Amino acid sequence: MSDKFKNVTEAQLKDYIKTIFLEVGLPENDASIVSNLMTEADMLGVDTHGVFRLPQYVKRLIAGGINKTPNISIVRERSAMALLNGDNAMGHLVMEKAANIAVAKAKDHGVAWVGANSSNHAGPASLYARIPLKEDMIGIYVAVGSSNHVPPWGGTDLLLSTNPIAISIPSMKRPPIVLDMATTVAAYGKVKEKLQRKEEMPVGWMIDKEGKPLTDPSKSSEGFLLPIGEAKGYGLALMFGILAGTLNGAAFGKAVVDFNADAKSFTNTGHFIIAVDIAAFTDVDQFKRNIDDVWAQMKGSNVLPGFDEVRLPGERSNNLFNERKKNGIPIHDNLKQALDQLSEQLNTKKIY
Repeated sequence: MSDKFKNVTEAQLKDYIKTIFLEVGLPENDASIVSNLMTEADMLGVDTHGVFRLPQYVKRLIAGGINKTPNISIVRERSAMALLNGDNAMGHLVMEKAANIAVAKAKDHGVAWVGANSSNHAGPASLYARIPLKEDMIGIYVAVGSSNHVPPWGGTDLLLSTNPIAISIPSMKRPPIVLDMATTVAAYGKVKEKLQRKEEMPVGWMIDKEGKPLTDPSKSSEGFLLPIGEAKGYGLALMFGILAGTLNGAAFGKAVVDFNADAKSFTNTGHFIIAVDIAAFTDVDQFKRNIDDVWAQMKGSNVLPGFDEVRLPGERSNNLFNERKKNGIPIHDNLKQALDQLSEQLNTKKIY
């Protein structure tokens, strides 16, 4: 571990995050849910979407950009679907509820789709795709990103976000296969992390408005993120935005509010979660054994020069989770400084 990092335990991190949220007025149960989910993000190695985001969440809570005491409710419902109004709650609370509703409905109907509007940034996509795993279900999650950093392919107007997708599939003896990806080469959170750590971005993440590589994260506002697969990534971002945003009555396109720059405005973030009950399609144990076979086939592939192994989606996160369970979660010095400033502002204990 670099001397720029110091580890904290899972319990330390949960307690710190919860203490901060209680201090700014989240109810006890809500503070517990959000702190658990944010800590899970860090445990899984999604360092740009865990405690890293805490200062921004607190800023919005204090400024009134997020409702501290929401009434998250179902506003439309049929047997295998529901639409939630998040009442401007923390996105974690909205999507944790949405995922649990989807699981319950899928038990009865085999599959369920639950959308949400009037929500906020909810952390990494995989958090919610993983919830159906606990019931031997497949989870699919999509969200409209919380700021626009991508133009339509061939354009220059920032009308799209990273619009992430996550898909989780259970196995028998292997870790679950969990895809968690943005529709851009890099999520904007990685740009923010590079800025905080005073590191350059790799070529290929962003370009400026003249089409030249942009590697200075402090100048990210002068350019835009590149979609994966060029026009194909643009197409995915567009379609995901329509499904998670427009279909749910949530913000999309010009209506998206940059929550990084605006702490007060209603973001009306949209998401959806799909739960698929494997038992409705096939024998669950046999399916999970088949996924173990998929693991073996992928891992058994001959590798190209320069590669040590073939990895499956979610394998790195699983390894990091186990490693961090044992050794703790690394906190970068610059992140520690930002968290200390937050603790001093709120007159609460520091993370360590």
